[in-house]
Amino acid sequence: MNYPYMPKSTALWLVENTALTFEQIADFCGLHELEVKNIADAETTKVQGLNPILNGQVTREDIERCEADPSARLSLREEIVLAQKAQNKRGVGYTPKLHRQNRLGGILWIIKNYPELTDGQIARLMRSTNPTVASVRNKTHNSYSIIQIQSPIVLGLVSESALYEAVAKAKK
Repeated sequence: MNYPYMPKSTALWLVENTALTFEQIADFCGLHELEVKNIADAETTKVQGLNPILNGQVTREDIERCEADPSARLSLREEIVLAQKAQNKRGVGYTPKLHRQNRLGGILWIIKNYPELTDGQIARLMRSTNPTVASVRNKTHNSYSIIQIQSPIVLGLVSESALYEAVAKAKK
């Protein structure tokens, strides 16, 4: 089964902006129904909602169809499913020039939010080098004063699942 790129962010947006049931949202995002209820009940959250319509993952008509029929289920558009399959086969890919300059901000975001990760793990996740990660961690990087902290997940530099796997591995 294929799920949206950022399931929790997508679930948050669907809870806030549609009349879909928790069960429908959970099935679409690959989450447990209780996780979706928890996302809906959370007053403060670190997760930012992500519109799956703007991403082209689902159409407005499909959402309206499922809102009208609680037994109907959302599904990813075929183009997204094919793109995910191709991405999984390729592994580490090319990082566009536009996102390369944001890499330092992504590294700093990971360091601040997940300090338990080693420099090597962060370097692998962000497709960088250990000395670069170490210099950002030690605040000695040449560009440290102008780094803008940004989530590498939102920027598309690392997948949410890869980050969570690395954190789980570091906690062991």
